[in-house]
Amino acid sequence: MSHLIPVIKSLNALTGGLFIITAFGVVAARQVRSGLKFFIFQSLCLASSAFLLGIAPFSPHLFAVGTINLVTKVWLLPWLLIRMMPRTTYTRREIKQVVNIPTSLMIALILTVFAYFVSLPWVHAMADNGVARINVPIGLAGMLIGAYTLTTRREAIPQVMGLLTMENSAFFAGVAIAPDLPVIAELSLAFDVLLFAFIVGLVTRSVHENTGGTFVGHLNDLREDPSK
Repeated sequence: MSHLIPVIKSLNALTGGLFIITAFGVVAARQVRSGLKFFIFQSLCLASSAFLLGIAPFSPHLFAVGTINLVTKVWLLPWLLIRMMPRTTYTRREIKQVVNIPTSLMIALILTVFAYFVSLPWVHAMADNGVARINVPIGLAGMLIGAYTLTTRREAIPQVMGLLTMENSAFFAGVAIAPDLPVIAELSLAFDVLLFAFIVGLVTRSVHENTGGTFVGHLNDLREDPSK
């Protein structure tokens, strides 16, 4: 299967390029619906990278990681968020932006370049691991962009998108660094992410029902009525 390795590396590089584009898409999303679509496509890229890297040399762990990501992040997690969040939140025209989108995209580009230079020592230390040259810089860039999204959004669901982008990016780098990561670790993290999304969905619905919006700052208004 050695003749497949160059093809796998090329396909993985393409997957990495699409992965970082989806991270930019989450930053630029004006609607919860479009942000969720970018996250789904990003999760598909993560699963594809895991499957590609699991072909040669064959790694059942990576195939398991890819399958778990397909089930939990491409199907189950989006379905759960859509079911839990108010319909008006999902279909609303725009999300409030703390920083305008062109400036956010420029900052995301700067973070991507910064991640590339920061990851160079790590990539050189893993010179025998060719796929690390793709996955590690892109994974680090995705984590920084996800953190930026998390800190510049003021609503619960867009903040969740930033956190999930960070989680996807960490695994995108991880499948190249530690391909034999035990499946139980991925299962545990997948369960934690689903539980977190469920709780955020409940909180978002409660905030919307009590305040008419989904701003995180409105959580302070969810106090017990003293007259009761």
